[in-house]
Amino acid sequence: MGSSAAGPTVRAVVFDYGGVLTTPTRDSINAWLSEERIRPELFSAALKEWLSRNAPAGTPVHLLETGELDADGFNKAMAARLRTLDDQPVAPDDLLGRLFARMRPEPAMLDLVRGLRERGIRTALLSNSWGNIDAYPWEQLAGLFESTVLSGQVGLRKPDPSIYRMSLDQLGLPAEQTAFVDDGAPNVDAARALGMHAVLHTGPAETRTRLAELLPTGSVPQDEEIR
Repeated sequence: MGSSAAGPTVRAVVFDYGGVLTTPTRDSINAWLSEERIRPELFSAALKEWLSRNAPAGTPVHLLETGELDADGFNKAMAARLRTLDDQPVAPDDLLGRLFARMRPEPAMLDLVRGLRERGIRTALLSNSWGNIDAYPWEQLAGLFESTVLSGQVGLRKPDPSIYRMSLDQLGLPAEQTAFVDDGAPNVDAARALGMHAVLHTGPAETRTRLAELLPTGSVPQDEEIR
């Protein structure tokens, strides 16, 4: 379909990382909970308390994402909330590493980003980082983005409007000329409130379809295999 001639041309797409350019975060978490026999309701309760729309400011997740709490501090805070199915403690050592151990870059999404760039669409990365910045697979992301904003480096986190504006400023584009892709509804809502064309990511094929509706005709690769 492509963007309407009467509307603003979308010239750039800003992507989240975890859960968008990777395999689903939930799959890795569920595998970890199962393997270590952790009570899933305790993890879910902590995550809801720390990360939901109604979470108070300054939770361990918020502080981790803004770089005010290091991974070791977060690991200890999360481990203290967890127990195994047989009521044993959960080790804090490298808890984040264990939690994300099965999360991998999603080839179909990396192909999509690469295809957009080849067709003249500008691309950027805007990610709420969880601890170690070096954990991103930079060798696979090299050359895919002209702008990268990571929450732990800038001390801001989505859905704070300021971090979106930082990404827009680096691109030098107004919100209405950008699309934003994220798997978190609060982050998508915040982008939309700023005037960005927001896409809630549920899978590679769906996101490619939505971007094809927003971007100029021919900008989205249609011959790439969506795996």
